[in-house]
Order: sequence, then structure tokens, then C-alpha cells
Amino acid sequence: MLEISSARKLAGNVFEMKLSGAPLHGPGQFVNLALEGLFLRRPISVCDSEPGSLTLLYKVVGKGTALMAEMKPGECIDVLTGLGRGFNEDMQCSKPLLVGGGIGVAPLYLLARRLLGRGLPVSVILGFNNADEIIYMEEFKALGADVTVATADGSFGVKGFVTDALEGRDNDYFYACGPMPMLRALVKTTDMDGEISLEERMGCGTGICMGCTCHTILGPKRVCKDGPVFNRKEIIW
Repeated sequence: MLEISSARKLAGNVFEMKLSGAPLHGPGQFVNLALEGLFLRRPISVCDSEPGSLTLLYKVVGKGTALMAEMKPGECIDVLTGLGRGFNEDMQCSKPLLVGGGIGVAPLYLLARRLLGRGLPVSVILGFNNADEIIYMEEFKALGADVTVATADGSFGVKGFVTDALEGRDNDYFYACGPMPMLRALVKTTDMDGEISLEERMGCGTGICMGCTCHTILGPKRVCKDGPVFNRKEIIW
């Protein structure tokens, strides 16, 4: 059980929750939350992790996340921590590019902080439908990352999708998280090597139920246990 130390609403229907007493997590890992009255736990990406503190971002899309949005500081929540295989933050690259779409920007924040801590120049592309949905732009900038925002309707930044912000870049490795159409378009648009974090519905979150299996060149893989992060070349699109 972890205690909620703070909770706030961000843009649209996206919320931030900070938990105290949590162990350290790696970029791209996730937690699984048990919520009262619901049988299945809810997997949520780790946005940031420091000694004794954990930050989660989530979008209200159903009963589970709606219950989370009603929770207040001081309440406790049942959390399975340290789940999944995250991003390889020790990859030998010189100019990493982080690409996030919607709530998929969440796991990239801790990764950006770790990569910047290594002295690497980190570029970030954040994609949203419109200006009202933008989250964590200022937080990435505060870290020292070079941030570009793309909105589908052109209401802020580059008009279009994250792939429309790729032109002219000299990055040598990418890390990405977002909806499958975005990831598919990204892989199709660039030959750059990189890693992707898949979003998938999960039953157990620990690799037992096989409900989140995806197809790879090495056969079926479990997103929760073998991922959620895979090399772009592993996935059969």
C-alpha cells in the first residue's frame, strides 16, 4: 500500500498522482493498481521516480481511472511496483530523440531526466490533438530538453502529427510511446533505430495470463513481461 502525497488535474482529462514510499523504477516500467470494486488491476506508466516517491500520469477513460481521479492526498492505494522491461537508458547514442503521443508522453519524462543526467542533448517531440490537450511541455523544458510540440489541428506548434516534426533532424536513436497508429507511422517514416513502448490492455500485468501478447519476429511476446518496451525491429507491424 502506498499513500497518495498529491493529486492534480492537468489538461483535459489527464491527471497526475504522486505516491510516497515507492521503490525506484526504471524509465518505461509500470505499476499495477488495485481499485475497490474492480476485479482487474489497472496498469499505469511510471512518469517519474525518485527515492521514496513515484509520479504517475493517467487519462480518465473508464471506471478505474475515474475512481483514481476521485482519490485524495492521504488515501492509500494497493500498488504492484517495478513491473515490465523499460527503456535502455544506457544505449550508446549521441543525440537521442524522444517521441510521445498523448498520455504516451508520461514514461518519457523519467527517461529524459536520466539521459540529460548523462550529459546527452535530448530532443523531445510531443504530439496532441489540440492545444488544450498539451501536458508536460513545460516540465520537459525545465529539465533542459529541446521540446517540439505537434498538434493535429495546428492550434499549437507544428501542424500535423509527430512525424511532421521529424524533417531535418540528425538524431541517431529514438525512444517512443503512444498509440499504435502513431508508432506505426513513426517506424514507417524513419530508418532510425529505436525503441517503442506498447500500450495494451492487461489482465494480470505479470506475464501469467498471456492476455497482452503481441507478435514479434521471435514469436509471441507478452507486453507486460517481455515489454512493454521493444526494439522497433522486433515488432511485426
